[in-house]
Formats: sequence, structure tokens, C-alpha cells
Amino acid sequence: QVQLVESGGGLVQAGGSLRLSCAASGSIGSFNAMGWYRQAPGKQRELVAVITNGGRTNYADSVKGRFTISRDNAKNTVTLQMNSLEPEDTAVYYCNAEIRDIRYITYQNYWGQGTQVTVSS
Repeated sequence: QVQLVESGGGLVQAGGSLRLSCAASGSIGSFNAMGWYRQAPGKQRELVAVITNGGRTNYADSVKGRFTISRDNAKNTVTLQMNSLEPEDTAVYYCNAEIRDIRYITYQNYWGQGTQVTVSS
């Protein structure tokens, strides 16, 4: 089986920084895109940032210039560096990856369990 495990959430004051990491493990054959989503209370889950296996990135307008996504293909990890955090960034952040399990032919969409990020004003 394939698993995604996030780490790095927590409580920070506005203007501060946090770094989220996500590690994939299990019967991994190959990756496509990896990314981060977030869901605030009472809101739908939304894309924060995504990175292709070629390194191309895309960000939500609300985080451009403040967040940076990166990946280490050798270590099967994706990281989200969050700077200049705002109270509006408060949410549960989820790691997402398109992974082909070595037992199968097609890619599947996998999610982490989520990590809470709280930004106080």
C-alpha cells in the first residue's frame, strides 16, 4: 500500500513561517504531480500549490510570493515553505500525490491525513 504522512503544522503568529513536509512510502512505482491543499472550517478544500515531476509549479493566487513548494524525487517527499503567514491561512493542510502503485498500471490519487496550521493575529 501507499501512504502519505505529513508533518510540520502548528501554531504561529501572523507574519511567521512554517514548513510542511510530506513523505510517501509503500509500494511506489512512480509519481506524477504532488501538491498541497487546505480546508478551512466551513469551506471547501482548495488547491494551495502543485509541482509536477518535472518541477513546474502552480500556486493559488492567495499564496503567490509567500509559499514555495518543492519536491525531492529521490526521497519521495514534497515540502511547502510558508512565509508571511496570515490568519486567513488557518486551515487543515493536506498532502496530495498522483502515484502508481507498483502492483498496478494506472495512477491513483492519494491523500495524507492532514496537518493543522493555525495563524494567530
